Amino acid sequence: MGDLNIDLNNREIVGKKVASLRKSGITPVHLYGDSTDSLSLQCDTQLLNKIISEAGRNIPIHVSLPGKDTDSVCFVREVQHHPVTDEIIHVDFLKVDVSSVVRTEVPVAVEGISPAVRNLGGTLLQPLQVVLVEALPMSIPAGFSLNAELLVDFDINLYVKDIEVPSEVTMISDPEEMVATAVPPRVESEHEMEGVDEQGLSTDKTAVGEETEPA
Repeated sequence: MGDLNIDLNNREIVGKKVASLRKSGITPVHLYGDSTDSLSLQCDTQLLNKIISEAGRNIPIHVSLPGKDTDSVCFVREVQHHPVTDEIIHVDFLKVDVSSVVRTEVPVAVEGISPAVRNLGGTLLQPLQVVLVEALPMSIPAGFSLNAELLVDFDINLYVKDIEVPSEVTMISDPEEMVATAVPPRVESEHEMEGVDEQGLSTDKTAVGEETEPA
């Protein structure tokens, strides 16, 4: 993935009046951090949506600001959505010093098909979706991946310690925390099977439409 870039413009409209901006395809933005006063800015909504979908919370964005000769390196820190339409209505950007280590979450993907799922009928579970790391802003990975093919049976799990981490990145999450596992198919108990014959039909005649006489 190449560098992500976005242009932000100064915003004069604040408070409840920003609703008029949103109607015209503009989203209000705040930028703060790294010895920078909080700035009220705005951006084209379609462009902002595209950048956020690509950057997530862990990929640095080169932000161009009015009157600045150099870009600011920022991360998306908060995204507010409309409670009904789920449209993005406000975004906060955090400006960082590229020479200072930052701590952020990085997504983990479990790729491939587990043999325990393919051959044994199991179900893949991934209780941990992100891990916490520390690194310089420009060294933060876009994501980590683990191979589901290693889950050959129901006794094997994948843990944080199984993630390959570049030398310039420090893993903060507990190495013993489980990322993914395959669980066996659910087996119905004898109690659940009561009243069902070999053909899978109910043996309770009243359950197939026969009425019982009143007591």
